[in-house]
Amino acid sequence: MKDAEDQQRLITPRFLLVVSAGLAYFFSLGMLLPVVPLFVEGPLGGDKLAVGVAVGSFAVGAIVLRPWAGHIGDRAGRRVLMIGGALVVAASAALYHVAGGIVALTVIRVLGGIGEAAFFVGAGTMVTDLAPEPRRGEAISYWSVAVYGGLALGPWLGESLACGGAEPSCANGNFGIVWTVSAALGVGAAAIALFTRETAELGIGAEPQQHTRLLHPAAVLPGTVLFLGLIGLAGYTSFVALYVREIGMKDSRGVLALYAVVILTVRIFGARIPDRIGPVRAATFATVTGTGGLLLIAAVATPAGLTIGTAVFAFGMSMLYPAMLMFAITDIPSSERGSAVGTVSSFFDLSQGLGAAVLGAVAELFGYRGGFLAAAVLTVGGLVVLRAGAARRERDATAVAAR
Repeated sequence: MKDAEDQQRLITPRFLLVVSAGLAYFFSLGMLLPVVPLFVEGPLGGDKLAVGVAVGSFAVGAIVLRPWAGHIGDRAGRRVLMIGGALVVAASAALYHVAGGIVALTVIRVLGGIGEAAFFVGAGTMVTDLAPEPRRGEAISYWSVAVYGGLALGPWLGESLACGGAEPSCANGNFGIVWTVSAALGVGAAAIALFTRETAELGIGAEPQQHTRLLHPAAVLPGTVLFLGLIGLAGYTSFVALYVREIGMKDSRGVLALYAVVILTVRIFGARIPDRIGPVRAATFATVTGTGGLLLIAAVATPAGLTIGTAVFAFGMSMLYPAMLMFAITDIPSSERGSAVGTVSSFFDLSQGLGAAVLGAVAELFGYRGGFLAAAVLTVGGLVVLRAGAARRERDATAVAAR
């Protein structure tokens, strides 16, 4: 006989609808990850710092809106964020066709970041609303299959469309088709989101919202760990398409596909790990393993070093986001869940925006290997913050229980 936990359904049509919208949406974003750096260095004639600024500018709009998006989602609903956010991202992708310089591209990417903040918070919160409490970590893992599936497989599609048949540098690649397909996928995500049903408790009978601060206090610690831990991802996605050409590889599609396979395998078959071992242990494993992968990439400048390092890095990163989001929403009321998701997501955006710019500057001075090494050091910082913060929370909880 199944226990009560197993009897609580997680995979429902409503849940799958949200995940499907997310998959289309993150494919739209993922396509741009390796192509924007190639576009900046090629047709726009930018240097490594310009690549970092252009890539990171996407996060600027997201950082500005993300905390507000959480409050909007708690008051106006998750669905409006999903639909509106996907349409804004689709519009920004279409505008890449008219980006004639670094400044114009940067402004367009800021607009895309605003749309990304809305969709991510709306969909991510709706997933946690639909999940039975004992299976919330599992729900986040499955949701992140859409997130990382799109962000991992999307780059392979984007680089294939842009550089298929082009010269090794891809300086004259077919960038226009990437912008068009990305915009179409954004519209598709909005169309799927139209069929979702609202999960926020709005109107009469809703829980009173006590939290009014922009950043939810329960999400600051896990958000900080996520920020430090995911800076390596910012460096990896910003520079791997360029770094592979330095070490004698034709393109980055192989390592990006490997990254996708590892992420998806762990997220699907290990979905219940954060529920079973707890978010702190899962995040500890993630930061230690992620650091090891980055160090290997930095130390061994060969195709084999990048390939093995990518597999190790992806194995670690597969655990970090589900663990920290689960940590943030534990023991808070549903009326504050959007704010907590928005806060954690803000730190994610900060890591990708500030991280890309900082590592871009490091790479300009010390090369791509120096950027990967700096990312590894920051990931260790995430581990230190996690262990210190978790110990402090445990002491505080013990003191409260003893009163």
